[in-house]
Amino acid sequence: MSLYDSDFHAWALQQAALLRAGKLAQADVEKIAEEIHSMGRGEQRELESRLTVLLLHLLKWRHQPAFRGNSWRYSILEQRRRIERHLRQNPSLHAKLTECLTDAYGDARIEAAQETGLAPESFPETCSWSFTNMMSPNFWPEA
Repeated sequence: MSLYDSDFHAWALQQAALLRAGKLAQADVEKIAEEIHSMGRGEQRELESRLTVLLLHLLKWRHQPAFRGNSWRYSILEQRRRIERHLRQNPSLHAKLTECLTDAYGDARIEAAQETGLAPESFPETCSWSFTNMMSPNFWPEA
């Protein structure tokens, strides 16, 4: 069993040391490339996750006005800040924004139906808000 399989942390430290020492021939370049690629996918998943939470709370805000409260309000505010920061730190993700929004909205729609008890058909099939609107501090969807 390789160190990669038995102790990933030790393998990562070893590979970093080899790279810093310029010992590329001894480094596991293929697995290093795999891990870097995986990190990039992780950044996209993080964006989708944040967008899903934002959209979920915006949907609940829109469709259950009687239940609006600080918990939803602060979650919306927090996700907006985290999404802005994530995109600032990973500007290439702007190119994936449409794809991420589509996937996140589909997930948020299902979660909103589950959490509210409303039928999934109660929520539009596609997101009716632009990214700019969703991220605007003054945007609070009304019923």
